[in-house]
Amino acid sequence: MTPQARVQAAIELLDEIIAAAAGQGAAADTLIARYFKTRRYAGSKDRRAVRDLVYAAIRRCGERPISGRAAMIGLATEQPDLQALFDGSSHAPAPVMPGEPVTERSIVPRWLVDRLARTVPVEDMPALLERAPLDVRVNRLKSNRDAVLPMFPAADPLSSSPDGLRLPEGSQVERSDAWAAGLIEIQDEGSQLAALATEAQPGMLAIDLCAGAGGKSLALAAMMGNQGRLVAADVDRSRLSRLPERASRAGATIIETRLLDPNREAAALADLAAMGDIVLVDAPCSGSGTWRRNPETRWRLTPDRLDRLIALQARLLGIAAGLVRPGGTLVYVVCSLLADEGLNQIESFLVEHAGWGAAPLTLPLGHAAGQGILLTPARDGTDGFFIARLQAPC
Repeated sequence: MTPQARVQAAIELLDEIIAAAAGQGAAADTLIARYFKTRRYAGSKDRRAVRDLVYAAIRRCGERPISGRAAMIGLATEQPDLQALFDGSSHAPAPVMPGEPVTERSIVPRWLVDRLARTVPVEDMPALLERAPLDVRVNRLKSNRDAVLPMFPAADPLSSSPDGLRLPEGSQVERSDAWAAGLIEIQDEGSQLAALATEAQPGMLAIDLCAGAGGKSLALAAMMGNQGRLVAADVDRSRLSRLPERASRAGATIIETRLLDPNREAAALADLAAMGDIVLVDAPCSGSGTWRRNPETRWRLTPDRLDRLIALQARLLGIAAGLVRPGGTLVYVVCSLLADEGLNQIESFLVEHAGWGAAPLTLPLGHAAGQGILLTPARDGTDGFFIARLQAPC
């Protein structure tokens, strides 16, 4: 592909991503993979160059662009070499005409700026869109960090997580022998800390109420030494169906998956009422803490969608409370930096649930946010997370 053709391909992909964001369609990564699956002529360097252009354009647009061309022209205003490729030649984008729409640089959708500023200083906001590092968690059930480290000579141990390694960007983790043998799982440092906040121990009954594909369930199973019982539940069949294979590779035999019906979760978990030593609620959220990995999700969020997520989080906290044994622990986690989804949720929960209180939560990173801890990309180098640990009345 010529440099001009790469720019045109990026524009076409951006149009698809913008349309998908407006309609809650497929993620950018998925759309990029589909695009190149039908364009075998594009080599690896072409794919990498187009992908870099797409994500550079996405990162500079806090607001959803009017079109892929407007987004790419906006990027070109900051890169003269890129602007020169709008020359109208074969497979190239047409020349930029005076008065054409141009997307302005911004970090956060306008309606969200004030909400986010309550917890994230303006000077910290650019870090929300920096490239995320590549972290892995060493699986205690099969190995330890000292044994795995020689397999990745360029890796750095994470000081905050006893099982964590940070690998160089572009490392082919899922092609490594360590991954195939179940010795490691890809997991951000902040997510590892969220699992550690549960303080899971062997012999416990742990319930992962919003397990998804099971990243934190696998971490809990390792912390429990494969002793006890771990119920991984979710309403998303597609994501939950990935867990059994992951658990098999990791050697995590104590995990039970349980598919739930939306709005009928409590009934499906009635046999576990007031039994859980630990209940983890990694709740659906805005994902504002993971914008550096999925920057186009900013375009998917609307005030109405955020309100629905906040209501869902409150409902899940109520369900979780009914699963915790007397004196047991509820750990609430959202990969969000918004107070509405984090500290405000916990304050409301404690008002509505007499006898519950905040339990001690000591993590090597993060700063206090209400009754919990907030991790941010700027201050901690992790994805953004709010984590709170609550204790049920005895």
